[in-house]
Amino acid sequence: MGRNRSPSLIADRAASLAKWLFLLFFLIITLFPLIWLVISSFKTNLEFQTKPFSIPELWQFANYINAVSISGLHLLFLHTIVVSFASTALNILAASMAAFVISREPFRGHETVFNIVVAGILVPVIALMVPYFRLISGLGLYDTLFGLIITYAAVSIPVSVFLIHGFMRSIPRELEEAAVIDGCSLAQRFTRVIFPLSRLGLVTAGTFVFLFSWNEFIYALLLTSSVKARTLQLGIRFFKSQFITDYTSMYAAIVLSIIPTIFVYILFHDKIIKGMTSGAVKG
Repeated sequence: MGRNRSPSLIADRAASLAKWLFLLFFLIITLFPLIWLVISSFKTNLEFQTKPFSIPELWQFANYINAVSISGLHLLFLHTIVVSFASTALNILAASMAAFVISREPFRGHETVFNIVVAGILVPVIALMVPYFRLISGLGLYDTLFGLIITYAAVSIPVSVFLIHGFMRSIPRELEEAAVIDGCSLAQRFTRVIFPLSRLGLVTAGTFVFLFSWNEFIYALLLTSSVKARTLQLGIRFFKSQFITDYTSMYAAIVLSIIPTIFVYILFHDKIIKGMTSGAVKG
């Protein structure tokens, strides 16, 4: 009997070892670029070009000072914070109202409307560049932060409606009926009953919109042309000029730009996971 268990035990251990090696391989593939970026941000430009994979001989903290002082990183941070928070708030406001009407107010064709809105997830963001450019330019919002705020909020509405709709639809109707008996209007049912109870879906959708707005580059390049509306991701490219590229200071700026998104994820990661898993069941 012991001889029969041995091959099975060996097979289980081999499978477990293969699993961990597989996971370790993808962990290295995922983390190596980030670790390389952080280490490279502490080198001199000469050391980076001659020894790209070595440890710095002398850690250059001055690269981070250069990243802040030369590029005006504080102004780029301020623009990005304003755009990210404002676009997230605007997106959640519009998407929650749309999801409320579609999921809680029965009308003919509400499923069709929902499918049309959610189908926007399948449209590549880059395919909408020309329409958004003409629209923002026509409204006189080119090269303004407000133009970016409207664009980022609008682009993310299909994803937000999809996430929030699942949560709102799962709320028992008895709660709304009790609110109606107490004299609540349509707006009060939304603001006092449905909106607070959907906070998990709102946080999940809001986190995705914030991360998208913070890291977005293509539309910032398309819809702005001066430093007055320049965001962080767009400003980093100006470390590269026609004749010279300050790689290490640019990498320091990239590391600084990553920190807020990591902080946001650490702060809301449990709610994001709960929201995604709950939304998968309820949606």
